[in-house]
Amino acid sequence: METTSRAGAQGALEEAEGSGAVARDRARRVLESRPADGYLRADFPWYGLDEAFTGPRWLTGVGIAADGTVEHGSTGHGEVPSYRAETEERDQRFVIVVTVAGRPVRSSADGTGTLEATSVSSAAWLAGSGLLSRTWPNQMERSLREDWLEQQTAIAWELADDLDGPAWSVLSLPVDGVPTPFRHRESEYGWVLAGEAPGGVLLGAYGRGMSPYGLGFSAIKDIAGYAG
Repeated sequence: METTSRAGAQGALEEAEGSGAVARDRARRVLESRPADGYLRADFPWYGLDEAFTGPRWLTGVGIAADGTVEHGSTGHGEVPSYRAETEERDQRFVIVVTVAGRPVRSSADGTGTLEATSVSSAAWLAGSGLLSRTWPNQMERSLREDWLEQQTAIAWELADDLDGPAWSVLSLPVDGVPTPFRHRESEYGWVLAGEAPGGVLLGAYGRGMSPYGLGFSAIKDIAGYAG
């Protein structure tokens, strides 16, 4: 039966999380054992904060399709977010940059349907959901937390599909030295950016405790510098 993604923002996610669970999980286990390998297998450049940022850099992981193709991934900057009960969320300072491969409309990995082309909305969704996954209220009871995540995830979907809506403003930031427009929104949990690199790669970013104003992005020359 043919299936399509329910929104443009979902394309990259469905490619990474679609059918073929066994093959996908096998590939993920291999990549988790050697974190940098997934990044090296990608057919697109990775982005991070430019050289003006002098703090810690680290890898967060990649999203892979059922056939093992790397579709997106993230690089971290600053403090690694912690969920320890004694950690105050407001004290955490980090920026995570999401790189999404620019893909046209394509068949799903198992050949049973199609996936929509990736877009800036794809980057906005991945950044928005990433922010939620790292900033949920750790004092909340488990059952309430699940309801909260479900509700907030639905909101993130809606926002990613409406980049021209009132929730977003335009912020110009340099990408490889070129002024580039980003969609930008703030929330009580942090901020989210989404835009496109000059070469067609889609970029998202989210953070907390570090202002998005004045940030710059650049292609990563050596991903090993993030591997620790």
